[in-house]
Amino acid sequence: MEHHSVHRFVAIITASFVFLGLIALLVANTAMVEPNRIWGDKCSMADIVITQGPTTPLPNGIPTYTVDIINMCLNGCDISGIHLSCGWFSSARLINPKLFKRLHYNDCLVNDGRPLINGDSISFQYANTFLYPLSVSKVICV
Repeated sequence: MEHHSVHRFVAIITASFVFLGLIALLVANTAMVEPNRIWGDKCSMADIVITQGPTTPLPNGIPTYTVDIINMCLNGCDISGIHLSCGWFSSARLINPKLFKRLHYNDCLVNDGRPLINGDSISFQYANTFLYPLSVSKVICV
Protein backbone atom coordinates (compact mmCIF):
# COMPACT_ATOMS: atom_id res chain seq x y z
CA MET A 1 0.00 0.00 0.00
CA GLU A 2 2.76 2.44 0.96
CA HIS A 3 4.67 1.64 -2.28
CA HIS A 4 1.66 2.75 -4.38
CA SER A 5 1.42 6.01 -2.43
CA VAL A 6 5.05 6.84 -3.23
CA HIS A 7 4.50 6.15 -6.95
CA ARG A 8 1.34 8.27 -6.91
CA PHE A 9 3.21 11.11 -5.18
CA VAL A 10 6.07 10.95 -7.72
CA ALA A 11 3.56 10.96 -10.60
CA ILE A 12 1.79 14.02 -9.20
CA ILE A 13 5.06 15.90 -8.70
CA THR A 14 6.24 15.00 -12.21
CA ALA A 15 2.94 16.13 -13.74
CA SER A 16 3.16 19.39 -11.80
CA PHE A 17 6.65 20.14 -13.12
CA VAL A 18 5.58 19.34 -16.69
CA PHE A 19 2.59 21.67 -16.32
CA LEU A 20 4.77 24.47 -14.90
CA GLY A 21 7.27 23.96 -17.73
CA LEU A 22 4.53 24.30 -20.34
CA ILE A 23 3.25 27.47 -18.68
CA ALA A 24 6.80 28.91 -18.60
CA LEU A 25 7.19 28.20 -22.34
CA LEU A 26 3.86 29.83 -23.08
CA VAL A 27 4.77 32.95 -21.09
CA ALA A 28 8.27 33.13 -22.59
CA ASN A 29 6.86 32.98 -26.13
CA THR A 30 4.22 35.66 -25.53
CA ALA A 31 5.30 39.00 -26.98
CA MET A 32 4.43 42.22 -25.18
CA VAL A 33 2.01 44.05 -27.47
CA GLU A 34 1.29 47.73 -26.96
CA PRO A 35 -2.49 48.20 -26.67
CA ASN A 36 -4.32 50.20 -29.32
CA ARG A 37 -4.49 53.80 -28.20
CA ILE A 38 -6.56 56.70 -29.41
CA TRP A 39 -4.35 59.61 -30.45
CA GLY A 40 -3.04 61.33 -27.33
CA ASP A 41 -4.17 58.67 -24.84
CA LYS A 42 -1.52 58.02 -22.21
CA CYS A 43 -2.96 54.76 -20.99
CA SER A 44 -5.81 52.31 -21.38
CA MET A 45 -7.58 49.59 -19.41
CA ALA A 46 -5.34 47.08 -21.24
CA ASP A 47 -2.36 48.45 -19.27
CA ILE A 48 -3.73 46.87 -16.09
CA VAL A 49 -3.00 43.15 -15.98
CA ILE A 50 -4.72 40.87 -13.46
CA THR A 51 -3.46 37.41 -12.62
CA GLN A 52 -4.76 35.07 -9.97
CA GLY A 53 -4.15 31.53 -8.92
CA PRO A 54 -4.74 29.04 -6.12
CA THR A 55 -2.69 29.09 -2.92
CA THR A 56 -2.71 26.99 0.25
CA PRO A 57 -6.26 26.56 1.64
CA LEU A 58 -7.27 27.93 5.02
CA PRO A 59 -7.04 25.47 7.94
CA ASN A 60 -10.78 24.84 7.64
CA GLY A 61 -10.31 23.78 4.00
CA ILE A 62 -11.65 26.87 2.23
CA PRO A 63 -9.60 27.43 -0.97
CA THR A 64 -7.52 30.61 -1.20
CA TYR A 65 -6.35 32.57 -4.21
CA THR A 66 -3.62 35.17 -4.72
CA VAL A 67 -4.42 38.12 -6.97
CA ASP A 68 -1.78 40.34 -8.58
CA ILE A 69 -2.84 43.60 -10.24
CA ILE A 70 -0.02 45.16 -12.28
CA ASN A 71 0.37 48.47 -14.13
CA MET A 72 2.12 47.38 -17.34
CA CYS A 73 1.98 50.76 -19.11
CA LEU A 74 4.97 51.17 -21.42
CA ASN A 75 4.58 54.96 -21.64
CA GLY A 76 5.48 55.60 -18.01
CA CYS A 77 1.90 56.36 -17.01
CA ASP A 78 0.41 56.13 -13.56
CA ILE A 79 -3.15 54.83 -13.45
CA SER A 80 -5.71 55.66 -10.76
CA GLY A 81 -9.40 55.00 -10.20
CA ILE A 82 -8.96 51.35 -11.14
CA HIS A 83 -12.32 49.56 -10.98
CA LEU A 84 -12.82 45.85 -11.62
CA SER A 85 -15.86 43.86 -12.61
CA CYS A 86 -16.04 41.40 -9.71
CA GLY A 87 -19.61 40.11 -9.31
CA TRP A 88 -20.60 39.55 -5.66
CA PHE A 89 -16.95 39.29 -4.59
CA SER A 90 -16.50 38.21 -0.97
CA SER A 91 -13.79 36.56 1.06
CA ALA A 92 -13.59 34.41 4.18
CA ARG A 93 -10.13 36.00 4.70
CA LEU A 94 -9.95 39.70 5.58
CA ILE A 95 -8.57 41.89 2.77
CA ASN A 96 -7.17 45.33 3.52
CA PRO A 97 -9.91 47.61 2.07
CA LYS A 98 -7.26 50.14 1.06
CA LEU A 99 -5.94 47.51 -1.38
CA PHE A 100 -9.21 46.05 -2.66
CA LYS A 101 -12.87 46.41 -1.78
CA ARG A 102 -16.25 45.74 -3.33
CA LEU A 103 -18.25 48.95 -3.58
CA HIS A 104 -21.36 47.50 -5.21
CA TYR A 105 -22.33 44.45 -7.20
CA ASN A 106 -19.73 43.98 -9.98
CA ASP A 107 -17.73 47.06 -8.92
CA CYS A 108 -14.52 46.65 -6.92
CA LEU A 109 -12.02 49.45 -6.25
CA VAL A 110 -8.23 48.89 -6.33
CA ASN A 111 -5.71 50.78 -4.15
CA ASP A 112 -8.43 52.97 -2.63
CA GLY A 113 -8.62 54.78 -6.00
CA ARG A 114 -5.05 56.08 -5.65
CA PRO A 115 -2.59 55.84 -8.57
CA LEU A 116 -0.85 52.55 -9.29
CA ILE A 117 2.61 53.68 -10.39
CA ASN A 118 3.99 52.42 -13.71
CA GLY A 119 5.49 48.95 -13.22
CA ASP A 120 4.07 48.64 -9.71
CA SER A 121 1.68 45.97 -8.49
CA ILE A 122 -0.76 45.19 -5.72
CA SER A 123 -1.23 41.69 -4.34
CA PHE A 124 -3.76 40.22 -1.96
CA GLN A 125 -5.23 36.86 -1.05
CA TYR A 126 -8.88 35.93 -0.72
CA ALA A 127 -10.64 32.79 0.43
CA ASN A 128 -13.79 31.44 -1.16
CA THR A 129 -15.12 28.15 -2.47
CA PHE A 130 -14.46 29.32 -6.04
CA LEU A 131 -12.25 31.72 -7.99
CA TYR A 132 -13.93 35.03 -8.88
CA PRO A 133 -13.43 36.22 -12.47
CA LEU A 134 -11.93 39.72 -12.24
CA SER A 135 -11.56 42.15 -15.15
CA VAL A 136 -10.81 45.85 -15.52
CA SER A 137 -13.94 47.95 -16.06
CA LYS A 138 -12.66 51.52 -15.63
CA VAL A 139 -9.39 53.46 -15.16
CA ILE A 140 -8.27 57.08 -14.94
CA CYS A 141 -5.01 58.04 -16.63
CA VAL A 142 -2.95 60.38 -14.45
